[in-house]
Amino acid sequence: MAVKDRVEAVLNVGLRVPSIMLLDVLYRWDVSSFFQKIQRSSLSNNPLFQYKYLALYLHYVGYILSLVLLTLPRQHLVKLYLYVLTALLLFAGHQVSRDYVRSELESGYEGPVYLEPLSMNRFTTALIGQLVVCTLCSCVMQTKRIWLFSAHLLPLVARLCLVPLETIVFINKFSMIFTGLEVIYFLASNLLVPYNLAKTAYRELAQVVEVYGLLALGMSLWNQLVLPVLFMCFWLLLFALQIYSYFSTRDQPTSRERLLFLFLTSIAECCSTPYSLLGLVFTVSFIALGVLTLCKFYLQGYRAFMNDNTMHRGMTEGITLLILAVQTGLIELQVIHRAFLLSIILFIVVASILQSMLEIADPIVLALGASRDKSLWKHFRAVSLCLFLLIFPAYMAYMICQFFHMDFWLLIIISSSILTSLQVLGTLLIYILFMVEEFRKAPVENMDEVIYCVNGTYRLLEFLVAVCVVCYGVSETVFGEWSVMGSTIILVHSYYNVWLRAQLGWQSFLLRRDAVNKIKSLPTASNTQLEQYNDICAICYQDMNSAVITPCSHFFHAGCLKKWLYVQETCPLCHSQLKSQSPTTAVPNQDAPAANQSPAGQDEATANKNQKDGALPDDGKEKGTGEQEGDNGPVMSAGETSSSSSSSSGVPSGVPSAPQHLPGAKQRIHGVV
Repeated sequence: MAVKDRVEAVLNVGLRVPSIMLLDVLYRWDVSSFFQKIQRSSLSNNPLFQYKYLALYLHYVGYILSLVLLTLPRQHLVKLYLYVLTALLLFAGHQVSRDYVRSELESGYEGPVYLEPLSMNRFTTALIGQLVVCTLCSCVMQTKRIWLFSAHLLPLVARLCLVPLETIVFINKFSMIFTGLEVIYFLASNLLVPYNLAKTAYRELAQVVEVYGLLALGMSLWNQLVLPVLFMCFWLLLFALQIYSYFSTRDQPTSRERLLFLFLTSIAECCSTPYSLLGLVFTVSFIALGVLTLCKFYLQGYRAFMNDNTMHRGMTEGITLLILAVQTGLIELQVIHRAFLLSIILFIVVASILQSMLEIADPIVLALGASRDKSLWKHFRAVSLCLFLLIFPAYMAYMICQFFHMDFWLLIIISSSILTSLQVLGTLLIYILFMVEEFRKAPVENMDEVIYCVNGTYRLLEFLVAVCVVCYGVSETVFGEWSVMGSTIILVHSYYNVWLRAQLGWQSFLLRRDAVNKIKSLPTASNTQLEQYNDICAICYQDMNSAVITPCSHFFHAGCLKKWLYVQETCPLCHSQLKSQSPTTAVPNQDAPAANQSPAGQDEATANKNQKDGALPDDGKEKGTGEQEGDNGPVMSAGETSSSSSSSSGVPSGVPSAPQHLPGAKQRIHGVV
């Protein structure tokens, strides 16, 4: 992005922040209490303050002007701010001229200015100030007619011409009136500009709605106004002003506990209106996005951004904060109660961020453990992040128990932290198993069973934690105070975290049990059959020292076929149904490999049936053989298995398909090598 584009992007956001601040001020302003204060003051006799409804109308006009400033195109917004800056410069010129005339009246000297050093200093200072004001006004308005902004030089010229001081006062008033008439003439000549802009904007909006619809219009305004960044900048400015106002009025140093209380109360002060609450939501969203991006960068370096997902993942945490704030009526509470409630909501947001970090780290850590990468720095980064995600949620749960009285809502937060620690512990155990297998230099025969037991153990613990939360919630509802919201939360928690977990776990168990029964029912190939077959397993592409024979006379490793059957009950080569049969069932042609299993027969006959790709099912956590390290983790060569994190149901996420046979699987692999 060019420098000009960056400047325009900054201006597009920075120039709209005052409109949001004006909306926030108008929302905070109570017109009724304002007029009550006016009636009790000396201004109550002023006729301008006798018309309350006029002020109310001005209040609504302020809302309209703020919305106009918010939606005004950038080029018109820049021009408007330049006009305002010119008006401020003219006012500054008027102040300089008035101060000079007042100082001359106080001195009483009416002689030539160059004969009196003090008078000369005052004259020189005022002259330089007026020349700077005229030059800046000319540059801002982009005009060479500098005389339009030089009316405030008349008192100086009159003083230089030895005009009496009383006359200089009238000349100063004339210069002020002349400047005011110029401003009025400018406003009158541009009186129809707002109407023309509104008319043009209405015509363009009507065309967009007619062609694309309201949703497209909303998305276009969202992108043009950059609302997330705009509200974040607005909230950060409010927060900075709040912190500055506190420290500017305090001389003594602040303790650590006081700083934490100051932090929470400042946040509470900066979310007392819907606009500031939206600003906090977008700020938390961007902070969460930054933390997750930093997590990916810590694990993978610059490779994490090569094929990065463009979805704003931090928006989940922001939406969570918004829902909780609206549900609990956050902005309607007092500052102290709002700070207390915000501390709980921020705990929930932090727990959500930790869960998102785990979702990023889990597949990367498991892929690193399954690969043959010898980089100690990569392994250290992965393990250190997992240890942080293991310890910090537990510490956060401990701090919640120390500072707050336990109830159902806090128990949900604590259970979320405990579940995160349990998931990290399961990931670390599987990573350790992968590393042990790597150091042994030989595959562990029952590794998938061990990984399934590890997954099943920590998922059982997750299920027990969810059951305890539900039981506590039910007991609190029955013996304590009943509420519709609490009962709804219990029902939702029971369905998603108890019923679905139990159902998915039971389905996973049934799939594994059926797969084991099917494998036990298949006959085992003899050494003579394996020598005559003289080929590799079509699933893992490894040599077969032992194999089972399917009813369709295909040879596979028993472990590989069992993983395949976790997903579907068909043959990997011909896709025929594999049904359980008794071990005594005769297998045709057991003394020699079947005709369609020969290196030159079955491969060509089934080539058109095996076009689907997949990954070796391995409970999501089986280590493949022969991985190569790529830019984003291990790159699997032909015939290797991929490692990925297991799903909550225990069902593998990928399935390998049969190879597209050429004359013989082993010959094909050797040909590639």
